[in-house]
Parts: sequence; C-alpha cells; structure tokens
Amino acid sequence: MTAKSATRASTIQTDAVCRHYHMGDAVIRAVDGISLEVGAGKFVALLGSSGSGKSSLLNLLAGLDRPTSGAVVVDGRNLAEISSEELSRYRRHSVGMVFQAFNLISTMTVIENVELPMRFAETERGRRLAQAREALQCVGLGARLSHRPSQLSGGEQQRVALARALANGPSLLLADEPTGNLDSRTGSEIMELIHQSNEQFGMTVVLVTHERALAERYAERLIFLADGQVVGDEANTPTFRGAAPTGGGGQR
Repeated sequence: MTAKSATRASTIQTDAVCRHYHMGDAVIRAVDGISLEVGAGKFVALLGSSGSGKSSLLNLLAGLDRPTSGAVVVDGRNLAEISSEELSRYRRHSVGMVFQAFNLISTMTVIENVELPMRFAETERGRRLAQAREALQCVGLGARLSHRPSQLSGGEQQRVALARALANGPSLLLADEPTGNLDSRTGSEIMELIHQSNEQFGMTVVLVTHERALAERYAERLIFLADGQVVGDEANTPTFRGAAPTGGGGQR
C-alpha cells in the first residue's frame, strides 16, 4: 500500500516454541515444540483441522500471546524476551492481521477503521488520511470512505479489514481464515488481493486455513499441523497467476 511496505519483509524463526494452557488438572498443548524458519517475502500456509494449533501459533507470531517456552524470533528479535512496550510497538509497526470475523468497529466509517492502527502508531493525521485512502483505493473501495460496516457486504468488509492491515506498511501479514465467512467467489477475490500484496509489496505472508486447495492456489509452502506440532512441510508451486480484481466485494 505504501512505498515503505514495498521494501520491508520479515524473517521468522521459531525454536522449540510451546504454548501450553492449564484447564483444571489438564494441560492443553496448543503449540508443542514447533521449530521452523520462514524467509523474508515468502507466502506460507499453516494447515490443519480445528484444534491443530494454527491460530495459536499465529498469535505467537503476532505478539498477541507469549510462549510458555522456546523462542519466536522475527527480524532478529525474540518476542518471548522483549518488553510489553516493545511488543506493542512491534504489533503497531511490523504486523498486519486479517481475521475471519472482520473485526471492524461498527460506529466508525470505513476510512476511520483503516486509520485506527495508524492512530495507535501516532502517525501524523494528514499522512494517516492519505495512506488510508490509498489502501482503500487498492482494495477497490475508494468510493466507500464514509460508509459504515453495516452498509457493506461481507466481501467489502473483509476488503476494509485488509486495507486496515496493510495501511501501516507492515513487514508481516498474518491472515487467520480470511475467507471463512465468505462465499467462494468473494473469498477468491480476497485471496487474490492478499497474493497481490505479497507479490507487489514483498511483505511476508502467513495464512492460516483448513482448506488445502486454497493454500495450494496461493502459497509457496505448506506447513501441516496436528496436536500442536508440525507433521508435514512441503514446497508448493502456486497455481494462481493473475492480477487481483479491483471492483467491490461480492455478497456473503
């Protein structure tokens, strides 16, 4: 979305990382000793059934959660060791996230939603507005700036969420089941935009999905999880070739 994002891409390394939860006497091993490396600018997919640890691992990469043990190193920084303030700065400036449920604020307009992470990053207002407009134009919603989420289709809401994730020029884009609430056509449009962002701006992309066909279409590497562990890791040649559409999103 910005010149900044075109030159930034994160490297990721996890070393025997674990995230365990206690529920009464039981221990839930959501992430259980995962070691992997992702090069800068790569598009990888985490696959597995519900409860396999995909989203838990993504939350560790995002700095939304801290590991029970092990290391999560992004661009040379171990997220398990940095302070809460540094972790917040990392989330504000380096990470963009797209969720299945859109997570837009209903009382805010489209452009206000996209501006929000830049407010937290204390970006100057004029630059903030310019970057938000540019991001929305890139996802085909340049004419919907003053609309509220309730006035948009599901596909359009996810486009806003993607614009919000990209507007700050992140080096790492994390997408957690971004097509889960969309029909197949609209989901493809969203994935094409994510693919375009990886190709055009060079940012590293980690996609969480349970759909192998979707991952094979866009990702260059497929990492399979089960019971909090990596059970497969395959190179993949993406089958998608083409430019992302720039029109409005379809209905849910």
